[in-house]
Amino acid sequence: MRIRSLGVIDDAVVELSPGFTAVTGETGAGKTMVVTSLGLLLGGRADPALVRIGAKAAVVEGRIVMRPGAPAAVRAEEAGAELDDGALLISRTVSAEGRSRAHVGGRSVPVGLLGELADDLVAVHGQTDQQGLLRPARQRQALDRYAGDAVAVPLEKYGSAYRRLRSVAVELEEITTRARERAQEADLLRFGLDEIAAVEPVAGEDTELAAEAERLGHAESLSSAAQLAHGALAGNPEDPEAIDANMLVAGAHRALESVRSHDPALGALAERIGELGILLSDVAGELAGYADDLDADPLRLAAVEERRAALTQLTRKYGSEGTVDSVLEWAEQGAARLLELDGDDERITELTVERDGLRSELSLLAQALTDARMEAATRFASAVTEELASLAMPHARVTIDVRQAEDADGVEVGGRPVAYGPSGADEVELLLAPHPGAQPRPIAKGASGGELSRVMLAVEVVFAGSDPVPTYLFDEVDAGVGGKAAVEVGRRLAKLAKSAQVVVVTHLPQVAAFADRQLLVEKTNDGSVTRSGVTVLEGEARIRELSRMLAGHEDSVSARAHAEELLAAARADA
Repeated sequence: MRIRSLGVIDDAVVELSPGFTAVTGETGAGKTMVVTSLGLLLGGRADPALVRIGAKAAVVEGRIVMRPGAPAAVRAEEAGAELDDGALLISRTVSAEGRSRAHVGGRSVPVGLLGELADDLVAVHGQTDQQGLLRPARQRQALDRYAGDAVAVPLEKYGSAYRRLRSVAVELEEITTRARERAQEADLLRFGLDEIAAVEPVAGEDTELAAEAERLGHAESLSSAAQLAHGALAGNPEDPEAIDANMLVAGAHRALESVRSHDPALGALAERIGELGILLSDVAGELAGYADDLDADPLRLAAVEERRAALTQLTRKYGSEGTVDSVLEWAEQGAARLLELDGDDERITELTVERDGLRSELSLLAQALTDARMEAATRFASAVTEELASLAMPHARVTIDVRQAEDADGVEVGGRPVAYGPSGADEVELLLAPHPGAQPRPIAKGASGGELSRVMLAVEVVFAGSDPVPTYLFDEVDAGVGGKAAVEVGRRLAKLAKSAQVVVVTHLPQVAAFADRQLLVEKTNDGSVTRSGVTVLEGEARIRELSRMLAGHEDSVSARAHAEELLAAARADA
């Protein structure tokens, strides 16, 4: 991390070891700013009071190396970030006016994204930062990961049954709660289908009837016109002297026929006139037939209009396009929908049977989960209690309470309503009895600040290897600890660092001696400006700092000897 203008730190680079890094320094030197900086990178609250006096903004930049495909890397890439040779670059800026900006992988992102990444990157344990593992839901997740396949296998089966039960319950509720609406819809459909069936419309019938009504309404004028046209073409039987088109065409044909042998051109015209005469005869015949067949019956006209009125009533109600064809289409769709609605009772029965079966299956799977968790809880609690005995809490006893949660709206199992959730019906709670005779209480209520940090350390040590979080930050984990217990705290932090990255802010030389890297936060004052810097301690510098932590004086001969002894013992223990 690079820290600029944050609190007493003007500009410092903090290089954390892949294993165990201890951060030490005098009280008030600014060790808390290292923790605060990491908190800002992880989406913590931006306080403008943290900005160094005289600076416009505080800036924290971090380079986090992560394995390919890590959840945090995937989430960052989804947000548009790019990894730099397997590392994710994160920066957080807090202005003196209170504005805050975040960048991940070269992309400006909402600060909330940093919080999402933090869940997969760092577990923070301090006097006020224990909230993650203090939540029962997180405790259940921790226990499940510790249990491994013993819980994972039944949990997968349970999850599948739970999701199906939720789907069935939602569908069943939708059908039953809308029963009245669906019944009303079915009644309207039946009425409409009955009304259409009573009329029995035929596709295209409205168009045909419209044409027939037009013809019947003008029957007399149509008949008169047909007769006049027939007379003009074929003559009037009552007036043999009248000249008609057929007679004229026949005369023209005869005139040309008499001379067609003298000129082929006239012969061709004669043939065409002959064809014209045939066509006139055909048209005249059809006109005569039309006039004879034309029905001028007013009763038929009334029947047609009555039928058209019935069809019009249907098209107004059910014809989206105002045609009989659209009425028939509505009827087809309505019949299919009615069939679906009429099948609701049968579907309700099917869903009810399936729901009851899934509830029974879920109760068995939930009990299997509870049994597996209780077995793992016994082992886990015993291991944590054993760790606490070496952390200056020899009489403390940790237990894990695994119980099925009850809910008035839950599923009845064995005469009591059980609240099933996505991860089972269990509530898991870590309990601590700090001394003999004390009643086990939730760790948040049964432990002081220092005890709570040690409980968290013991949990993490037992949990090491099964927790996917790659980095742990412990602040004041050694509060209220000294002597041999302090050595044991350091030893266990070193043990945890074999499977994860561990960062510890400590006042104890016994803890710092076990670190792979020790960082000193040191304050300087030139008379007008106070600054703090971060230095990597090696060799003689580290012995001097351990001596200061032991005796309050880095030049003490006895403290120096003790510091060298501590380092040698820690290296031998490693």
